[in-house]
Amino acid sequence: MESLRIVRPAIGALCAAGVISVCLAQAPAPPQAGRGGRGAAPAGPNAPAPLPNGKKRILVIGQTKGFQHDSVPVAMANIWKWGHDTGLWEAYLRSDTELITKKILGGNAKTLPSFDAIIFDSSTGELDLTDEQKADLLSFVHDDGKGFVGVHAAADSNYKWSEWALLNGGWFDQHPWNTFAAPIISEDSEFPATKHFPKAFVKRDEIYQLKNWSRDDVNVLLRLDETKLKYEGNDRIHRADRDFAVAFAKMYGNGRVFYSTLGHTNESWDDPDIQKMYFEAIRWALGMTEGSTKSHAKR
Repeated sequence: MESLRIVRPAIGALCAAGVISVCLAQAPAPPQAGRGGRGAAPAGPNAPAPLPNGKKRILVIGQTKGFQHDSVPVAMANIWKWGHDTGLWEAYLRSDTELITKKILGGNAKTLPSFDAIIFDSSTGELDLTDEQKADLLSFVHDDGKGFVGVHAAADSNYKWSEWALLNGGWFDQHPWNTFAAPIISEDSEFPATKHFPKAFVKRDEIYQLKNWSRDDVNVLLRLDETKLKYEGNDRIHRADRDFAVAFAKMYGNGRVFYSTLGHTNESWDDPDIQKMYFEAIRWALGMTEGSTKSHAKR
């Protein structure tokens, strides 16, 4: 409960200051469920009843089978609070993977057909997913057009499952500078999750180097400024192209995917810039806003 106590005044201050662009009293009407298109509830006798006023459901997974980030509950508390205060979504917070299925479960359990997006909150290691669950998750995003948001260590997951890199956009391959004052360049000043950032800025965080990743497959929104990094004597740097994405957006079939390496520290979740980035990323993944996923060369 300590995380929730910390987050409440932070979110209130953000709304008062206009940092989060959508507050409860001014929230735009989200797309109505059940009308077809992205986020529409599936048809049939087992389709879940839509929430009133078009409110969405989000499943947040924080299972950690590898490194356990202290920021997992802090991030979860923020995501829950944003939905609660704006009325845009209900967030179901889970440290297990039971609900990642299209099967009908008893006991009032909500499974994938009930949700409009899924967030992997610094999940690590080989998550508890059967082959059927993996297929259901891929179908949820690729075929059903539901949203996917990967937070920080979502890239440090499921190395034995090749499709995960295609879904999330890449895998963790060291953090060459650990937690440091990261020099960052904004490459997309129009995307809703990053348009509030200046062209160049610094954030203290842990930036992942990614493998099985190429900017040819994504819209790079933020990257490290490669001209301001230290390379000498650092044998953890593996990318010869010195291209270190900090945030990107892409399509996976019909589904919208957002990933950012930001969010390693507890302090980052008190940062209004990072809070706004993830808040707007969730809205975009839900189809409430528009932003390009077209790839481009370094800007």
